Amino acid sequence: MSPRPPGTDVPATCEVPLFPPVRVRGGRHRLRRLVRHRQRALAAGLAVTAAALLAAGPAGPPGGDRARGHPVVDRAAGRPAAARVAAPVRIADAATVRLLRPGDRVDVIAAEESAGGGEARVVARGARVTRVPEPLDAPGDVTSAGGGGALVVLSVDRATAARLVGASATARLAVTLC
Repeated sequence: MSPRPPGTDVPATCEVPLFPPVRVRGGRHRLRRLVRHRQRALAAGLAVTAAALLAAGPAGPPGGDRARGHPVVDRAAGRPAAARVAAPVRIADAATVRLLRPGDRVDVIAAEESAGGGEARVVARGARVTRVPEPLDAPGDVTSAGGGGALVVLSVDRATAARLVGASATARLAVTLC
């Protein structure tokens, strides 16, 4: 018996029977209906969330033990807590101010300028940035009324605001991110 050439031991091919294409009826309409219902579900979810937020009212202090209409009381001293004020402060380094965003917490440091080197002291700790106004002068203009730098608005108590004003009159102010 002589060896057979390769490929002759393969079975014969068979034909695939012809059949009509399968068509799903209403496929486009189902897709459109699904998208329409998703939009309705999303709108309903947003409406429920908005109603829940409206019913909850404005956020109070952490812990939520504040009754509406009553002043916040400092429990340790038994007197009303210090009111927060918005204090505009000119920071000496304008590039540092460009890094700040509303909601950031910063420490404000006053650096005394003297011939002997000067001292730095912390004037405000953990002050919250409420606004970073756009500069009115051209960049690099040190002839402005504020003597350069950039303005930032901080939320601090009244005593800290007074210290900030006093320090800005005699020293250059800088900030560090907390």
